[in-house]
Amino acid sequence: MWATATALVLVLIVAWFFGSVAKWLLRHRARLNTTTCMVLSILGTAVGLFIAGAIDHRMNVWHPVTIVLGLASSIVAVGAYAMVAARLQVPTGIPVAELLASGESERVEFKSTARVNLHTKQRDVAMETVIVKTVAAFLNSDGGNLLIGVDDGTPLGLDADFTTLRHPDADRFELFLRDLLTATLGQSTAAEVGISFEQVARPAGDAEASASPTDVLVCRVECTPSPRPVYLRGMKNNALPEFWVRAGNSSRQLSVDQAAEYVMHRWPLGAGRALAAQVRAAVRFSSV
Repeated sequence: MWATATALVLVLIVAWFFGSVAKWLLRHRARLNTTTCMVLSILGTAVGLFIAGAIDHRMNVWHPVTIVLGLASSIVAVGAYAMVAARLQVPTGIPVAELLASGESERVEFKSTARVNLHTKQRDVAMETVIVKTVAAFLNSDGGNLLIGVDDGTPLGLDADFTTLRHPDADRFELFLRDLLTATLGQSTAAEVGISFEQVARPAGDAEASASPTDVLVCRVECTPSPRPVYLRGMKNNALPEFWVRAGNSSRQLSVDQAAEYVMHRWPLGAGRALAAQVRAAVRFSSV
């Protein structure tokens, strides 16, 4: 009993150590949590021990060759997982300035405002609709970042939207966004969306930057892939729900038959496909 208890503790310690080494080596490839690394490390180490036993059945656990094979197999196991995770996970923590430099893509979208039409200088519900459509599309696809207060890669700030708020500050703007997402996408879905603010410098050649060198505030709406379909409730009464996805660097609404087919393939109900979907979801939501 004592030997078994000690062995279990040692297995966890070795798995934690091997997993930590693998996690450190692969830290730039994907987000991996400690528990996932430990499980993969145990499996990889077991494979390494099988290989060591096949090479020489008289080799003990503490032999240098056994340790090296166990560590190498552990890193390979975590690395294989990281390769899958790197393809499915959405990069997080990327500075807004870096997103601006990379431009719009399947996972990055820029919007000048969330409430105000810059042509009419008035509040426009259509601008709010565009925001929720983009968020829904990100959630139904592979996730992404929506930057509000940016026009074609140039940071404009949130001053135009702030003029429509009773208290023109970031807290009130976030409250407005939360209420908007809750009303159109549902409370549970809105809670999964991350909202943050970051000061960004205007471009050096910007005329406004020369006159007012202060940074401008940009809002980042960060969306991770949703584990379930997200439907957009119409902004008008009795409007039918809409289903949006990302298509390249734009958001696209699917028809009823297209949405049904998309949902069946992305969130399958069959046992085998459901298991595969759960694995993909686990990889997407792995975190440090």
